[in-house]
Amino acid sequence: MTTYATAGHVHDSQPLIGRLKRQLARFPLNPVAVVLDAGYFTASVCHLTAQLGLIPVISYRRPNKGPNRFQKKQFIDDPQQDCYHCPQGETLIYTTTGRQGYRYYRTAAGICQGCPLRAACTHAKKGKTIARHIWERDKEKARDMRLTPWGKKMHKRRKETIERSFADAKQHNGHRYAHFRGLLKVQIQCLLAATAQNIKKIALLVAALCWFYLRCFRVFNGARSPITCPKRIV
Repeated sequence: MTTYATAGHVHDSQPLIGRLKRQLARFPLNPVAVVLDAGYFTASVCHLTAQLGLIPVISYRRPNKGPNRFQKKQFIDDPQQDCYHCPQGETLIYTTTGRQGYRYYRTAAGICQGCPLRAACTHAKKGKTIARHIWERDKEKARDMRLTPWGKKMHKRRKETIERSFADAKQHNGHRYAHFRGLLKVQIQCLLAATAQNIKKIALLVAALCWFYLRCFRVFNGARSPITCPKRIV
């Protein structure tokens, strides 16, 4: 339904919302959820898809913290006091909000110096810092949704539909590499690959309909010889 090429330095999640809005405006669809891979698991994507009335079901990539290193989920969030509590019981207080929408929580000076868990927590001289996006709640809701039975069912369909289509484009339609220079020419390549895939899908649907009507016609006329379904187009 859509294909879009971006420059190499543009993150996958940046054009997503614009493409979703375009799809909803152009096609009479009534989607319930949007299923994405782990590269789209950002606070902004989770928030803005929910604003569009869609349920985000997004894969999760475990952070590579190394062995015996604390993750943010091991720090207790206290929304009433607007602070975090570390595994050792110390408090990380709110300090500032950055331009990217992250709120920063830090321990008081000197608190972490003699902590027995310091090696597993932080190597910063000034102490532990936690960054929390202003839309982090939406990200947590998306994470919880992925773990529900319905979310697991939707996530399972991703490899059967989205990944299958992408693998077909890579294997059979030259989508493994960019064969041209320049963003416009690469966009044309993407459109040609998508067109080829759509033509194959239309051919399969037409063949299936022809086989169905032919079978109904033969049954109506009393023919008994079997009819084999046309082979799948690869």
